Amino acid sequence: MFTSFFYELKSAGLPVTLREYLTLMEALERDLASRRVEIPQEWLKKITEKYLTEEEKQLIESLGGLDKLLETLRQRLADQKGRHQGGSKWIGTAGTSPFGAYGYNPEGIRIGQDKNRSFRAVKVWDRREYRDLDDTVELGTRNIKLALRRLRKFARTGALEELDLDGTIKETAHRGYLDIKLRPQRRNAVKVLLFFDIGGSMDWHVQVVEELFSAARTEFKHMDHFYFHNCLYERVWKQNRRRHDDATSTWQLLHTYPHDYKVVFVGDASMSPYEITTPGGAVEHFNEEPGAVWLERVTRTYPACVWLNPVPESQWDYTYSIRMVRQLLGDRMYPLTLEGLDRAMRALVR
Repeated sequence: MFTSFFYELKSAGLPVTLREYLTLMEALERDLASRRVEIPQEWLKKITEKYLTEEEKQLIESLGGLDKLLETLRQRLADQKGRHQGGSKWIGTAGTSPFGAYGYNPEGIRIGQDKNRSFRAVKVWDRREYRDLDDTVELGTRNIKLALRRLRKFARTGALEELDLDGTIKETAHRGYLDIKLRPQRRNAVKVLLFFDIGGSMDWHVQVVEELFSAARTEFKHMDHFYFHNCLYERVWKQNRRRHDDATSTWQLLHTYPHDYKVVFVGDASMSPYEITTPGGAVEHFNEEPGAVWLERVTRTYPACVWLNPVPESQWDYTYSIRMVRQLLGDRMYPLTLEGLDRAMRALVR
């Protein structure tokens, strides 16, 4: 946000350098900066024109315009002196304030910030962007592929493109002339449906998840994948940039893919318990049905279903939502390690 402020100062002719920018960041971190709204007001107006979308501009206008918002902010800052940490009355950081960031209120609303450090926010006041997983990542080890190969069931499918040597010899001997026989190639017939938790705390686990994604692309010819955030709800999506306007109905998905698909969820299951148990508990939209309902529907539709968790197994009991999801999956949650993958693949072929 303040990067553009830095460039606006330079464009106005002020001799600011990277040193001043870093000093500003340090002052903000220590909460030493002046809280006068008049200072960035002109800059905010320029940012509004240059960087906000039309939808965001219309939202600001519906609230009375930028000047009114700044006046409201000025009044709030006049009432609230200094940084608040540990209380519950003000907009603050840490502590038990229901508004702010990095706090421990069990029903808080996180305002901005790039990470939900305590995984307790029930709503997020921020526009967050996720990126798709890269399925071309070169694996650091081939052991992930070897673990996935336990999930194999070979069948001859596709076009007649492989020489059937035994059949050719038999027919040639029977007919008295060369009679070449072809047959479909022998392929892994296992069908896999992958659901990836994306964004938020999962950003810390992108590398290992991308390695898993790359290996799965190689090992399973019949595979499809979808994204979700924190918990499964009424819609999933294929591209994170278009998740708001190009989603897939989860109900439709359950009626599209046959029951013999193997389903694998990949996520840290770290969230507010309300996201699992309560209508409207999702952080980014109002869900009419709890996430638990959708997880139960998936496990009923696909008997072969597991959850891979990148959080170390020794830490699972410290997060209530992990215990809840594990119970909903019938205790079929496994750590995203080589040993955990091996256990998960064995569970899927039982």
